[in-house]
Amino acid sequence: MRLFGRGNRSDDADAGAGTGAGATAQRCPELARYGADPAGDPPPENGRNDQCQDCVQLGEQHWSHLRECLECGHIACCDSSPRKHATAHFTASGHPVMRSAEPGELWRWCYVHQVMG
Repeated sequence: MRLFGRGNRSDDADAGAGTGAGATAQRCPELARYGADPAGDPPPENGRNDQCQDCVQLGEQHWSHLRECLECGHIACCDSSPRKHATAHFTASGHPVMRSAEPGELWRWCYVHQVMG
């Protein structure tokens, strides 16, 4: 199953690592544990996937792209945003895998192994 949305790397980048779910499990057990089916992802923690929860609490309305924690559904802004709340959520919680919450993007990122799946 291909998970890469627009603007992300292709499967050619993984040519040396093998292909398929087995290769994902070998290079990153966290990505394998959360699977590839978006239907299994948790619902957004606050019911909304269109805003950074942490920025809103601070009264901030400017963020770049949104990410969803696959452990708890927390929606936070990416590292291109001034406050980098998705990475801060990983650091504080230890929840290892997030996905893009942007429409049309299906990729996931493991903070532990720094790999995309």
